[in-house]
Amino acid sequence: MKQFIQKNNDLLLNGPISKGILLFVIPIFIGNLFQQLYNIVDSLIVGNYLGSSSLAAVSSSTALILLMIGFFDGLSIGSGVVIARYYGNKDIEKMQRTIHTCIGFALITGIVLTAVGIYFVPYILVLMDTPEHVLPESITYFRIYFMGSMFFVLYNMSSSILRSVGDSVTPLKFLMIASITNIILDYFLVGIMGYGVGAAAFATITSQFISAFLCINYLMKVNSDYKLHFSKIKIEKFYLKQILKNGIPAGIQGSIISLANVVVQSNVNHFGEYAVAGNGSYEKISGFTFLPITCFSLAISTFISQNLGAGNIERMKKGAKFAIITGVSLAELMGFIVYIFIPHLMTFFSNDARVIFLGVSKAKICAGFAFLLAFSHIMSGILRGLGRAYVPMFIMLTFWCIVRVTYLNIVVPIFPSIDTISWAYPITWSLSSLVYLIYYIRIKWEKL
Repeated sequence: MKQFIQKNNDLLLNGPISKGILLFVIPIFIGNLFQQLYNIVDSLIVGNYLGSSSLAAVSSSTALILLMIGFFDGLSIGSGVVIARYYGNKDIEKMQRTIHTCIGFALITGIVLTAVGIYFVPYILVLMDTPEHVLPESITYFRIYFMGSMFFVLYNMSSSILRSVGDSVTPLKFLMIASITNIILDYFLVGIMGYGVGAAAFATITSQFISAFLCINYLMKVNSDYKLHFSKIKIEKFYLKQILKNGIPAGIQGSIISLANVVVQSNVNHFGEYAVAGNGSYEKISGFTFLPITCFSLAISTFISQNLGAGNIERMKKGAKFAIITGVSLAELMGFIVYIFIPHLMTFFSNDARVIFLGVSKAKICAGFAFLLAFSHIMSGILRGLGRAYVPMFIMLTFWCIVRVTYLNIVVPIFPSIDTISWAYPITWSLSSLVYLIYYIRIKWEKL
């Protein structure tokens, strides 16, 4: 395994481009698949054992959870870009100091996220027009979920560190263990013992603790240049600035996307619990379409950043083209599969015909446009790797937030239906993809 990891590291900088990227992507894909599985298990078990109201309670909190974690997730991605550049440049001292600053910063942000999430949850859910009869369960689920914020932040940061040096295998192993733990706990606590949505949230944070512990423990024991030393964990101003320079735009971008989705969710909530359950169930299924998108976006950021540090400009150009073509093709294939099989997939979450109908309706509108979603995210990954994280931030702010929210406020009151809300996604994906394409064509690679 150690030899495989080292070989993978070498391929990102020196070996065949397609082979290097794919060897890096495959573990990320498998890891994200397991993560998607343990995200979906909450809804599957809650929907089948506790009913539509409890499923709506879990679904109503999904967009808000993504809003709260989006910023901190972006920070970890931005941190990885900085570390990857130092790794590509073989500057071990700066890489080490950046790593220890990252972990110190993660500890602080984890505490902040926990406090903010637990305190503000009731107010935000009310602002989102969460149906009144599911509100108590939503608050319970959400508050317990955010008690594990520290574990989520630490795992994301430590796994980002490992991926930045080319190791996408180790985070996969730990995520698989955590995912299996979550599934077992979910079934035992909710399916067998009959506890409510709070138990599902408890299963999730327990699994997050396991993944964080294993990842941090590995970093402290690994015999490598990126080894973590507990005594060296501190925040150094210079390296924090580098992290924030790359991480804040990525974090804002993540929050922008999630904020826009919160607005969408608020509009869906107006149509009642069946709309909430149907929409939320489809979002869980569509997460599988998003898997290749996430994988290639993360992979190309690391690939571009490492090779930028090493000065391999031509290699960067070829890697970017490969990631775009492959990632977009795989995402559209997944979207097509969801489009075809969505009526059957929805039955895993609920047997209620109204819930199934509403989930199928959204899939028929959104699933076919997965290639646009993929192109936008992969371009975002390329630009983050180039150190231009502010560009995707502004593009997402413009189209996925301002345009999407404007559309919802103007068009939905005129044509009040769930389908009208769903069309907000492909419309804004199309506009952002067009701008990304124009920007990509104009990149002067030779001057980087």
